[in-house]
Amino acid sequence: MQARAAPIAVGPQYDTTHVYVAAQDFDAFVEAFTATFGGKPSPRITATVTPTPSSAELQYVWTPAGTLSTFAFTTPIPYPFGQERTGYLVTDLDAALAAARRAGADVIVEPFKDPVGRDAVVEWPGGVKMQFYWHFKAPSYAALQHVPENRVYLSADRVDAFVHSFLKFSGGSVVRDEREADAAEIGRPGDRYRRIDLTSGFGAMRVIVSDGHLPYPYGHELTGYAVDDLAATLTKGKSKGLRELTPVLASGGRHSTIVEFPGGYIAELHS
Repeated sequence: MQARAAPIAVGPQYDTTHVYVAAQDFDAFVEAFTATFGGKPSPRITATVTPTPSSAELQYVWTPAGTLSTFAFTTPIPYPFGQERTGYLVTDLDAALAAARRAGADVIVEPFKDPVGRDAVVEWPGGVKMQFYWHFKAPSYAALQHVPENRVYLSADRVDAFVHSFLKFSGGSVVRDEREADAAEIGRPGDRYRRIDLTSGFGAMRVIVSDGHLPYPYGHELTGYAVDDLAATLTKGKSKGLRELTPVLASGGRHSTIVEFPGGYIAELHS
């Protein structure tokens, strides 16, 4: 299944997971994340990053396994911020929003300026929210060693509409559509579920189709990070407070586990 090409994405190293933490957990989280994956954080700044009055500490975290935009708000968080999973850098914000609308997305936060560029928030069929951003001065980040996967949980009712819409927008394609995947991967050993892997200029996406009967912590993880050596990566993270929430599972061609970083950020790790 191949959708039309669309020169909207810049590259997966510019597509950040949005992590919201309490101010008192900021240092511990960033230290644990960089200890786990390597990389470095940007200088931390305080700014208004929403279209209405607010204040947040903001820090990018660059690692070879994926990039974060990390926020600690010192004011109440204006709606709907905090619900967007990711920030995708686009070549042209207005063109990206027009393409998203044509593909069936809703623009739920119209464009606004932040200290370094312009942003907007969109919602895809099934309720998946993400932020688009564009910088006044184009950023330049090194390519990733491993491209992370945006992990999206959807119902059977809306998954096909989401996949059609997102691929039409992104110019991406389906890598694999496994309708009888081992549901041990989502905490349901002995059951089956549908798992769809997508790729586009924005990177990788794993779409997980479930009935919503998910044991904790499945469904809370936003991103799946690929690593060369899972055991060694876990050892590095645990030295700075990372917790394994699930046993390591061998399934679907990978060894994987769900982890929690200081401050509450939940992610999947796999090799």
